Amino acid sequence: MSPDLAFWLALAVKLVLTAGIVVTASFVTEMAGPLIGALVVTLPVTVWPAYVFLALDHDTTFIAESVVGGLAMNAVSGIYMLIYIVLAQRRGLVVSLIAGLTSWLILAIAARFATWTITSSVLANLVVYPVCILLTRRFRDVVMPPKVRKWYDVPLRTLLVCALMGTVLVISNVVGPVATGFVAVFPISTTSTMLILQPRIGGRATAAVIANGLFGLAGIAVGLAALYISILPLGIVPALALALIVPVTWNLTVWAVRARAVPFWRRRALARRVPPLPSRHGLAK
Repeated sequence: MSPDLAFWLALAVKLVLTAGIVVTASFVTEMAGPLIGALVVTLPVTVWPAYVFLALDHDTTFIAESVVGGLAMNAVSGIYMLIYIVLAQRRGLVVSLIAGLTSWLILAIAARFATWTITSSVLANLVVYPVCILLTRRFRDVVMPPKVRKWYDVPLRTLLVCALMGTVLVISNVVGPVATGFVAVFPISTTSTMLILQPRIGGRATAAVIANGLFGLAGIAVGLAALYISILPLGIVPALALALIVPVTWNLTVWAVRARAVPFWRRRALARRVPPLPSRHGLAK
């Protein structure tokens, strides 16, 4: 496949998948609450296609080495989300997002100068995500405010996601290969979710979605680790299959565990601001 064709095909796939997932997740969040919306938006819709198209032009050794850097940047994304979650409790979209993006850029540049191994990059994720999940625990469950949908919601949200991704990719081509490496693991879906949801449902509700999304990014780290471990002994096709199956299974498991911890009717009440169902004695449970 020619480099130009691979680039445009990869761009088209990323735009369609990312826009579809982010827009769907934004509506799911407003209807079903932050947990389900977060698990939808953190599906590997940008990371996995990036490695698929990378595999068209590079051998397994190159891809395995790239996974090491991807894991390191994934840990950086966890810190970016933590900063946004904390600031969004009291600050507006501009301050919260710029502060988070600035921290991501600084840490990403610093990470590019470090010498990463699979051990150090996996350890970075093992440290960052448990800590971030623990620190944001109190921000995960909020009441979703009721919203009236407009006819232009879907096209506007789709245009916003496509514009953001297109801008990032164009900038990466202008700046050079270092920025291009950043783009491969930049949390575009999460950033788009922040831009779409905070003006509609507020900072705290959006931060709840991002806080639940930390579980999903942890699952992406597990998927990348599975890709690294399996690519040399099994080959590229089984390894890429694992890189997709593992995060999806992870998110489903997170949903199942959290669903058992919180009754379904209680989640619906929290999401829609509906009082809990009464018990047989007429008292709310």
